[in-house]
Amino acid sequence: MTIETFQSKLDISTRPGKLVKTLSDGILICTACGHLCKLRPGQRGICKVRFNQDGVLRVPFNYAAGVQNDPIEKKPFFHVLPGSSALSFGMLGCDFHCAYCQNWFTSQTLRDDASTLNFKSITAEEICDLAESRGAKTVISTYNEPLITSEWAVEVFKEARQRRLQTGYVSNGHGTPEVLAYIEPWLDLFKVDLKSFSEKNYRRLGGNLDAVLATIEQTHAMGLWVEIVTLVIPGYNDSDKELAQMAEFIAGVSKDIPWHITAFHPDYKMSDVEKTPAETLLRAGLLGKEAGLRYIYSGNLPGKVGNTENTFCPQCGEAVIERHGHDILANRLKNGTCFRCLEPIPGRW
Repeated sequence: MTIETFQSKLDISTRPGKLVKTLSDGILICTACGHLCKLRPGQRGICKVRFNQDGVLRVPFNYAAGVQNDPIEKKPFFHVLPGSSALSFGMLGCDFHCAYCQNWFTSQTLRDDASTLNFKSITAEEICDLAESRGAKTVISTYNEPLITSEWAVEVFKEARQRRLQTGYVSNGHGTPEVLAYIEPWLDLFKVDLKSFSEKNYRRLGGNLDAVLATIEQTHAMGLWVEIVTLVIPGYNDSDKELAQMAEFIAGVSKDIPWHITAFHPDYKMSDVEKTPAETLLRAGLLGKEAGLRYIYSGNLPGKVGNTENTFCPQCGEAVIERHGHDILANRLKNGTCFRCLEPIPGRW
């Protein structure tokens, strides 16, 4: 199947979008992500999956390119229902084009000939049925960029809320005030990839650093539970200066936001870059502590990063949750507080 044929097939699984501003002569502005694409009839957004059809914004709906039950720790959310399952679903497309993307098969559809050309029709009810049948406590939009498929996510999350399931995004954070206001009533959890603290690097990825920083600030102010991940890549964003800048920014929003510092492995178009050593993650963690962050985690190298996968009470220093990779070895929380000194540990427990 050619990309053109697949595009026509994919375009059928759409409906009129709500994240849009209408101008004259059928011109639209899509407000789903920080690009704010201005679309004339027949034009597609940078994401390739939102498009102007005769003056109507068409957006993805009623399908999934992937549905899987994962540990909540894999998202990663470390301060949300430890040891529980998250029903993860994703669509196709992204507003970024990261050379190291680990989900490029779904995110780069219609942009890369080698990306996936598969999806299946599914309803919000069927997704939530799967969540309940598999014992999941949360329903998470992930695998592609959820902001650009927010109309579909809200449809799923409305159903999830009726079933008392928590809802979440795993996102690049390249948002707008409009999309955040739209999803806020239906969203509980928001994981943001803070990929760099360099505007130049963000432009290379196809995004805007300021939009990401504003999203982090706004989602936290809204009361969503926010966790942040930085994939540390040798020679790209691993300098002390840049890591410290990221940590200081996060601490300026809240010192209680968990910061996950994860190791890069060669992938997609960056197969020639070396893996991130454990020492780099530990160094980044020290910079995070100097900035005042209370919850810092090293990821992707289980067993090689000391005790930095664990959650510690900031008051007495006891390990309240012990982890190895995505596995919970011990959970000593007592109603969301430290078992020893009863210090509240922020999260959704």
